[in-house]
Amino acid sequence: MLPIINHPDYVAQIGDDHKFPIKKFGELFKLLKEDEIIKENNLHIPGPVSDADLARVHTLDYINKIKNLSLSKDEERKLGFPIVPSVRQRSFVATGGTVLAAQLALKHKLACNTAGGSHHAFADSGNGYCVFNDVAVAAEKLIAENNIKNILIYDLDVHQGDGTAKIFQNNEKVFTVSIHSKKNYPLNKQVSNLDIELDEGIKDDEYLEVVNQSLQKINSSSFDFVFYVAGVDIHEDDRIGKFKVSAEGIKKRDELVIKHFFDKKIPLCGVLGGGYNRDFNQLVYLHSILHRTCHSLLTYES
Repeated sequence: MLPIINHPDYVAQIGDDHKFPIKKFGELFKLLKEDEIIKENNLHIPGPVSDADLARVHTLDYINKIKNLSLSKDEERKLGFPIVPSVRQRSFVATGGTVLAAQLALKHKLACNTAGGSHHAFADSGNGYCVFNDVAVAAEKLIAENNIKNILIYDLDVHQGDGTAKIFQNNEKVFTVSIHSKKNYPLNKQVSNLDIELDEGIKDDEYLEVVNQSLQKINSSSFDFVFYVAGVDIHEDDRIGKFKVSAEGIKKRDELVIKHFFDKKIPLCGVLGGGYNRDFNQLVYLHSILHRTCHSLLTYES
């Protein structure tokens, strides 16, 4: 079965009135369990990421600021979260979750976290609800400890993966792709290996064709591992996404991307990315499409 990584502490205590839908992580776990995508034998609970793993990506000064809850007011404002103990705990276990998912993907071909995709985190700062760059941390660990030489980070969140692009700008072992909204956060974009900027209001067919063309453009066979950031803030009812992609479009996107690499026998680690849908229950379902797609592929193969 598909290895799925979840921790109860993915739901931090930031207040019910916070604009970030933190409760989606707990509800996603419940939905996947109800639909028997998660069972006892494929649920993995991560420990907190180690300082050594974090330090391959983040500065010691920044790591200590998170550990000591000592961000300045300006730094906290940029992060978007109150820097409280439960946010600190969530940041360590969610990053640990992506690290664990990456390790399990090496063994099982596919694995998914029920969080992750914190692509706005830079080496020395948190931004846009992203404390630690979990995918970057997991990628560096694969390079350091598993002799993985060519990693693709394929980011389909509606916002550019700016922190990820900056972290790996001079790293020839990691190739970053970001397909995102031209006129959305972040204001100041970074330079990925491949950036594709899209206009507001793009719909299913055009969006899927862009994704398909990007997959053909990169030399997929040259990669040993893929991280897929499956943001669902491209959905037509997202509060901040500005695209017009339907739920069916997201389903087709995930099938297209995941099957592309699965058929090439390249291990893939899936992480959530963003989602701010007006309908909370629909948001939870949209995030579950990642896990459903991976589950179906492994079930069909077996």
